[in-house]
Amino acid sequence: MFTDLFLYGLVVPILPFLLEDRVHVPGQQIQTYTSLLLALYAAAQVIISPIAGVLSDKISTRQLPFLMGLLALFAATLLLSVGQTIPVLAVARMLQGTSAAIVWTVGLTICLETVGPSNLGTTIGSIFSFISAGTLAAPVLGGVLYKKTGYVGVFGLGASFLVVDFILRLMVIEKKIAVQYKDHPEHHEDDSDTSSIASKTSDAEANGGAADSAPDEDSPLLGTASSNHYRITTKLPRFLSGMPVLACVTDSSLLVSFLTAFMQALLLAAFDSTIPTFARDAYGFDSLKDGLLFIPLGVADLVVGPLAGWATDRLGVKPVTTFGFVLLTPVLILLRLPQAGGVKQLVLYGCLIALAGAGSSIISSGSIVESGAVVEKYYTANKEFFGHKEPYAQLYGINAMMFSGGLTLGPLIAGGLKDRIGYGNMNAVLGVVCGITAVLCYLFLGGRPAWLKKRL
Repeated sequence: MFTDLFLYGLVVPILPFLLEDRVHVPGQQIQTYTSLLLALYAAAQVIISPIAGVLSDKISTRQLPFLMGLLALFAATLLLSVGQTIPVLAVARMLQGTSAAIVWTVGLTICLETVGPSNLGTTIGSIFSFISAGTLAAPVLGGVLYKKTGYVGVFGLGASFLVVDFILRLMVIEKKIAVQYKDHPEHHEDDSDTSSIASKTSDAEANGGAADSAPDEDSPLLGTASSNHYRITTKLPRFLSGMPVLACVTDSSLLVSFLTAFMQALLLAAFDSTIPTFARDAYGFDSLKDGLLFIPLGVADLVVGPLAGWATDRLGVKPVTTFGFVLLTPVLILLRLPQAGGVKQLVLYGCLIALAGAGSSIISSGSIVESGAVVEKYYTANKEFFGHKEPYAQLYGINAMMFSGGLTLGPLIAGGLKDRIGYGNMNAVLGVVCGITAVLCYLFLGGRPAWLKKRL
């Protein structure tokens, strides 16, 4: 995931120069074609993500699609390095989006299968920390390398990451392969412990799931009702039968978890598309200084992400994710305060950006953990319906599609609002949306609050 988004960010700052120098696009059309190439990446990811989920659940190994995704990324990088026409660059960007769809779908599935639901929050929080740091650093490196070395340095760095990534993916041992060795004398004791933990986890999921869905004081009387809630009684149309996870998408907790993924991506894309232009206009920053301004975001991600993931595993999705959106609400509204000026204004802006980065890190693992817990409950109650195989790849295909939708709409929404009502008011609007999302997270993630259940 780091390699995928790092290469995405590495290419972004050089696209306008590539179009001008190599493809010879007229100056007045560069912005149009740059936006088109960015949109093709996200569009391909939206289309391919659910398909990758279905295929990954159908075949016997996760490693094969994992490697196929890397081959698509290698082909995309090669085409971008030699392409001299718009169609070739368009194909390259679509291949990049295809790789992203496969990597996010299969990668998140492997994570869940490897660490289990009880440790998923910490894992995802750590993963998103490195992803965010790489995403923020890549445009800076891409711009500097292009300025100093040209295309050779940019794509040479990309190729280096691809080689390392390929070796690591070849070394991946899937959980179901490792289980075959559980009776080996050297590993018998450890695997017995693991089996015991896995058994307890499965029992816990069957009785209501993760900590954030823990039953309230009335739980002994609600056990049967809770089980019935996850029973699937309707049949999918035949053309949708290959993706049984769609039978779960009417669940309010699952829908809000998808909304969380969408909002996380939308905020990241909004930051990427508006911070550089605001800094240029307000403080006269060049491309290098613009990149340095992202350091507070990256540092906040690296520090807060793992801690937020750990808190999600210990406290539950509802309180942590709700707190994240509650924090983002005033921080984004306060971004109306920084104005053009000297050091004090810049320090204020940097501090608010760091707090916004902390908020986005806090909400990063909630969607993955919650959606996995909800679908686990549906699977436990409807194993025959799902063909006795957890539809996690299908689930994370949909999740990746929602995340890609946020990445696609984020720049469009943020850029449009910034042009019409100004940078500060644009952030205020996003803050209000985060406040509304916080309310939805409190009401629906992990089930409805106990006090609301009693009134209903």
